[in-house]
Amino acid sequence: MCGIVGYIGPRDATPLILAGLRRLEYRGYDSAGVAVIQDGHIEVRRDAGKLDNLERLLNERPVHGNIGIGHTRWATHGRPSARNAHPHVGMNGNVVVVHNGIVENFLELRDELTAEGVIFRSDTDTEVIVQLIERLMAAGLNLAEATRVAANRLKGAQAIVAMSNLEPDRLIAVRIGNAGGVTLGLGEGEMFIASDLPAIIEHTRRVVFLENGQMATVGPGGFEVQTLNGEPVEPEVHTIAWDPVSAAKGEYKHFMQKEIFEQARAVADTIGGRADFERGKVQLPDLPLSPEEARSIRRMVIVACGTSAYAGLVGKFMIERLAGLPVEVDYGSEFRYREPIIGPEDAVLAITQSGETVDTLAAMEEARGKGARVWAIVNVFGSQAQRLADGYITMQAGPEIGVASTKAFTTSLVDLYMLGLYLGHLRGTIGAAEMREYVRDLALLPDLVGRALELDSECRNLAPQLAGYEHFLYLGRGLNYPIALEGALKLKEISYIHAEGYPAGEMKHGPIALVDPQMPVLAIAVRDVVYQKMLSQIEQAKARGGLVIALATEGDSLIAEKADHVLYVPEAPRLLSPVVNVVPLQLLAYHIAVYLGNDVDQPRNLAKSVTVE
Repeated sequence: MCGIVGYIGPRDATPLILAGLRRLEYRGYDSAGVAVIQDGHIEVRRDAGKLDNLERLLNERPVHGNIGIGHTRWATHGRPSARNAHPHVGMNGNVVVVHNGIVENFLELRDELTAEGVIFRSDTDTEVIVQLIERLMAAGLNLAEATRVAANRLKGAQAIVAMSNLEPDRLIAVRIGNAGGVTLGLGEGEMFIASDLPAIIEHTRRVVFLENGQMATVGPGGFEVQTLNGEPVEPEVHTIAWDPVSAAKGEYKHFMQKEIFEQARAVADTIGGRADFERGKVQLPDLPLSPEEARSIRRMVIVACGTSAYAGLVGKFMIERLAGLPVEVDYGSEFRYREPIIGPEDAVLAITQSGETVDTLAAMEEARGKGARVWAIVNVFGSQAQRLADGYITMQAGPEIGVASTKAFTTSLVDLYMLGLYLGHLRGTIGAAEMREYVRDLALLPDLVGRALELDSECRNLAPQLAGYEHFLYLGRGLNYPIALEGALKLKEISYIHAEGYPAGEMKHGPIALVDPQMPVLAIAVRDVVYQKMLSQIEQAKARGGLVIALATEGDSLIAEKADHVLYVPEAPRLLSPVVNVVPLQLLAYHIAVYLGNDVDQPRNLAKSVTVE
């Protein structure tokens, strides 16, 4: 859960940056570092592990200066180590960068730079950014222009802050997509940069949030913002209340809204440290398993409740396809009451955001009592589910405050996909070339989620047209049937409108009787193996007077002729498409609930963690 802090002004930058990084510790990280311009030179201190290690290093070898940047890293490319920790310095020592996100084309850029004589000192994708900027400055561009040109060559969602000892009076900040926020803090004769407000809120209440495709040049006396095409921008300056809740919400009205928009970053963080894009491998260090043990597993049973149960249904498709392992999905609340037939040859996987859901914990205890191998996908480190499990995978979603789960759902889908790859490799069901492709697909995901988030304004505009209906039918097939269930659940949870998710092929076996002009039908009809079948379902609904909202793949003009409203999502790798497709359904439910005046963060009758039966 990478964090960024930057400072320029009259004060010593190092303690300010370190204190800001401390306030971002809640996001999780595996290494940390700072870079400061001291006596005309870039001085870097960085280490693996917690901030205590970095602080110890700074006590041993202090650095002081009036401009600096800092970072807490959750590894994506390259294992956690001092060598791979941020900040990263260019080969000639003139440029330093911190970065959140995944550079999808880093192999191509690294090969190009290596051919030009650049020597790389880390295993990270971030280093291509700093080497590009330094090369461009050596060719005559200033820091701002070099950063802008370099940013335009990057594929994927990124948040970048660059600094150079050749221009020690400025910092350059860039936001591309939704890999993480970039916030400018406006002080008196000083400026701050952070990936999240808590890092800087004690120093200033006046902030600017960079939008996608914007770059800021920041000096002690102020800032300028432009697009990555070089066009000037006049950003809005926000005044933030001092209370911790408002600070945590930042630019968002609700925690749920913030958490929806954090999903691109949360997905990147979940991938971090596990996907080796260069070698085409997935590592799950907290779920140790030998090939012999993996091949001895007869069956997997996924136990979960609510949203997590729907994630489990998607996981069934993923794991059966990738690992050739039969998977059953059971509600945690029902599992132990039917005396399940499980034993030592079975693996029971619990999915729980909080790790404290009583029904899921009871299911884990039941599985353990019958001798099964027990695993967990969990968001809260140190929770009961993590402690009960023989092995676990953390979601890395960060704190989820809104009761209706969003980013914990998408990150658990990513964990399930990686578990499928991990088991497939150990069981021998995926060849090396195929594995590389599957792993590389992960690198595309943060940007695809970021593009899906761009549907926000369309969903907001559509909400008033849909808020007056009392019933909705959500349809999906295959991998997207669970997404229909999850979309309907989100609408129920926060708008209090009755909605039913249904497998589209079953519509004619009953629910079609309900379709009329007062029953909107939301059909997930992206271009996949059941696309033609979904078109048929849409036509059947339209023939009975139903209002149809279709979720479709970008560029699909045919579906616009059939549906009343179309929400277009980017085309995604098949097994990862549910991660992208659920985003507009979250946004639509959110905006309908807000239009109705509901408390979306604390919907009636619901609790974040169900700890009683």
